[in-house]
Amino acid sequence: MAVPLIVVICLTGGDYFFVFIALVSTAALWEFYSLARLKGASPQRWIGLLCGILINLSFYHSKLRYFLAHLAEKAGIALPFPSQAQLLLITLLLVVASLSLIELFRNEGSALVNLSTTMFGLLYVSLFMGTFIGIRELFLPLDFPMLRYFTSESSFTDPASTALVYRWGGYTAISVFATIWICDSAAFHVGSAIGRHKLFPRVSPNKSWEGAIAGFISAVAAAIAAKYLVLEYLTPGAAVIIGAIVGVFGQTGDLIESLFKRDAGTKDSSRLIPGHGGALDRFDSLLLVAPLVYLYLDFIFFS
Repeated sequence: MAVPLIVVICLTGGDYFFVFIALVSTAALWEFYSLARLKGASPQRWIGLLCGILINLSFYHSKLRYFLAHLAEKAGIALPFPSQAQLLLITLLLVVASLSLIELFRNEGSALVNLSTTMFGLLYVSLFMGTFIGIRELFLPLDFPMLRYFTSESSFTDPASTALVYRWGGYTAISVFATIWICDSAAFHVGSAIGRHKLFPRVSPNKSWEGAIAGFISAVAAAIAAKYLVLEYLTPGAAVIIGAIVGVFGQTGDLIESLFKRDAGTKDSSRLIPGHGGALDRFDSLLLVAPLVYLYLDFIFFS
């Protein structure tokens, strides 16, 4: 049931995609704060969740730009709007200052531990998950290198061209999810069948090098297949790089989340999804994959 819904949301994009990622991010952040509380910390949970949504929102740059421009037009004023990077920096500065000020008036355990866990959760969960919204937003005419793929400057306003590019964004999000799932499945099945050499027994005793290698190879193969099936804007080399990011850092994200749970002495991050754990369990691989794919596409491939 969940997979077809995720596919539809990725293809639709816009508000639906933002709300989906923001909800997943909020649930995962709540679970992270719950793990921190098991270790004796007292993170600012409710304020942290609000700050997390604001961090997610900073990646929804086009919507904010349109909304504020509309307000400015109605008010008859010229309102400068920050760039994506400036908006994110402003948001993070305000978040750090606000959380520090609030902690000044709290008296719950260690202020250092509380602020550290609150901020790390926002960076590791909200910021990293927010970059997936950033990936989807790259495929808008104002942010996408239209002239690299279309010969005329009219492509910026041509409905067929802009629709194709936005559809590429949906396919990119789906491909990232699919590549992660294929990587995880290959690692599990191969590791279960022939895994002999432990990958990281202190953190996850069931994972093996054989499974990890199978997951890496499968991730690269899946990304290459996605390039030829739906991501024609990618080069073969770029597809290999994205597959390698998933194959290495997707599995690393899984190990890091296992480290958190083992440290907190719990099997699952929550019982949100019966039989599958919590949002942090289901999307742990995406937390490291999304920011690296976002940085690669925005600052290297599309630059």
